[in-house]
Amino acid sequence: MTTPAVTNGQLEPVESVYSRDVFSRAVMRQRLPKDVFKRLLRTIDHGEPLDHSVADVVASAMKDWAMEHGATHYTHWFQPLTGSTAEKHDSLISPDRDGGVVFNFSGSELVQGEPDASSFPSGGLRATFEARGYTAWDVTSPAFLIRGTNAVTLVIPTAFVSWTGEALDTKIPLLRSMEALSRQAMRILKLFGTDPGVSRVFTTVGPEQEYFLVDRELFWKRPDLVITQRTLFGAKPPKGQQLEDQYFGTIPARVLACMAEVERELWALGVPVKTRHNEVAPAQYEIAPIFEMSQLGSDHQMLTMEKLRTVAPHYGLAAVLHEKPFAGVNGSGKHNNWSMATDAGHNLLDPQDDTHTNLQFLVFLCAVIRAVDIHADLLRGSIATAANDHRLGANEAPPAIISIFLGDMLQDILDQVEKGQLRRTLKGGVIDLGARTLPTLPRHSGDRNRTSPFAFTGNKFEFRAVGSSQSIAWPNTVLNTIVAESLDWVATELERTAGKTPSPTRLQSAVMAVLKKIVKQHKRVIFGGDNYSQEWHEEAERRGLPHLRDTVDSLASLKARKNSDLFKKYGVLNKAEFDSRIHISYEKYVKELGIEAETMVAIARTQILPAALQHQARIANAVASTEAAGVKAKDTYTALGEFVNLVSRFQEAIAVLEKTAGHHDDDPVKHATWVRDKVKPAMAQLRTYGDALEAQVSADLWPLPTYRELLFLK
Repeated sequence: MTTPAVTNGQLEPVESVYSRDVFSRAVMRQRLPKDVFKRLLRTIDHGEPLDHSVADVVASAMKDWAMEHGATHYTHWFQPLTGSTAEKHDSLISPDRDGGVVFNFSGSELVQGEPDASSFPSGGLRATFEARGYTAWDVTSPAFLIRGTNAVTLVIPTAFVSWTGEALDTKIPLLRSMEALSRQAMRILKLFGTDPGVSRVFTTVGPEQEYFLVDRELFWKRPDLVITQRTLFGAKPPKGQQLEDQYFGTIPARVLACMAEVERELWALGVPVKTRHNEVAPAQYEIAPIFEMSQLGSDHQMLTMEKLRTVAPHYGLAAVLHEKPFAGVNGSGKHNNWSMATDAGHNLLDPQDDTHTNLQFLVFLCAVIRAVDIHADLLRGSIATAANDHRLGANEAPPAIISIFLGDMLQDILDQVEKGQLRRTLKGGVIDLGARTLPTLPRHSGDRNRTSPFAFTGNKFEFRAVGSSQSIAWPNTVLNTIVAESLDWVATELERTAGKTPSPTRLQSAVMAVLKKIVKQHKRVIFGGDNYSQEWHEEAERRGLPHLRDTVDSLASLKARKNSDLFKKYGVLNKAEFDSRIHISYEKYVKELGIEAETMVAIARTQILPAALQHQARIANAVASTEAAGVKAKDTYTALGEFVNLVSRFQEAIAVLEKTAGHHDDDPVKHATWVRDKVKPAMAQLRTYGDALEAQVSADLWPLPTYRELLFLK
């Protein structure tokens, strides 16, 4: 925990907090010799290979800086295929010959670590006895300090690779995909003559994080929340989100205090968080940063989730990041705002004022449209998890059908492209509010569509279907790779028809021909209406768009040969690395739902059933005592019979789920299919009876905190 510094009753100014715990560019400039600093920047800014001769100098400066802040240990921080982060701490202290200690940290220790690679998911890439793996310093993501009670640790972001060289993490493929996209994007810039001063193109992300905050004491009384991060039982309260009074509402004082500390801790780590607000569901909130390079944004997103979890208890709260922790109210997502930019600072998805004249923008835009249409199965598979299955297509999040929203202005321009002539750019104009004291407002040239899974929102695309508990690294790896393939196709077409150094006239003619071809072949993926509607589902089927409704279907589609070939072609993943990720996804799906099923059975048998039997005994005693007094208890007797019947059905459902969940198949695909088709329906049935019991059992007997308490105790 970092205690906010207070001077004269005031918090320490943000400008003195920001990046305080980061071995930042400013710190490096101050502490490194000028030539070492320049060589390091060439790797960070321009993607040049790391010069290992600088490592000892950087390590010494990093060690001194960390020690001045109280650090005693360092760790190589990496992101294995668990979906979370991992770390092994080593001391900076070594004994000397005189019985004292010295502080050592060498360049080799900075550059390479060796964690055990056998205990992380590998999807068959590593056997249990094959333990050796390596972590490698990622110079593009700055080292930072994590402060805890009695501990300060120097944290070095790294990549994780097996002894045989396969990527065992999410970072290596992400970095490879960015390089693949850069190579193809540079070909486009060269054709347009906009490549001078540009050495590479990178992708940027700004992921919005939705989450719930609930009272911590109530959280610990819910075994389902503790173990699975979602409520497996829970009757709908009288008030949910139907009054629409939570979204952007006043932030409760305890929640605001928690948010403020999360923000200050993240600012100290250089995470550029900007936005906070209430979300739609009761007890649901959002935090969002501004844009960063994708690999840095991905690292910072993992830190954001971690800080939400660790800071919330300081205020008697628990942060719940599951995609659907509560039935009947909105779940949580992580809107992945994605764009492409040059290292000279130009956003390649900025349409500018007269968009119809900006052919380079239209090339990049149409390349994305083509990529999303051709590789919709990959994009859908990148966000397929057991948790996200609760959201997608549930009239609260984008549907499982991948489509693109462009807005009126861009849609009009693509209509012009299809007709072969570009004449105009629609303007938004202004809004007159009708009161002289209020300003006129500039109107955007197009509306937003919150039901679209992949929407253009001004100068970026918003991939809205990413799950709230997910790492964003894999969805962005997929997005980068499919766009790299599309840019490759476009560049090849343009080079073939216009030449590698075309005249402006010849280039314009070739570009219009390629854009027209893309629009005609791939406009089916563009949809501007209500993505939640049944009409769209029917229309999407007529258009031939894939509708992969759940994780099992999505993972099956990933196994197509074209997908592994794509990643291999662009050097992002070889076939074994790609197949391993599918295998791990199947395993995770089966294991997560298996844990949920076992937890449900335990809660049902040891908490809900005893409470229900006590309530049943009360009713029976009421019937017996009433009739013993000579008064007929017809209605109570009927209620007793109905309740006994409900309890019996509940007990039968427990037995069915327990038996169904006990099934095992060595084939992960068959096992996952069984879980989807048999276990999940059995869980749903047990929940139906359990929630019905909650609605009838006396409140003083019910063993679990209710939705009314969890969602509305602020």
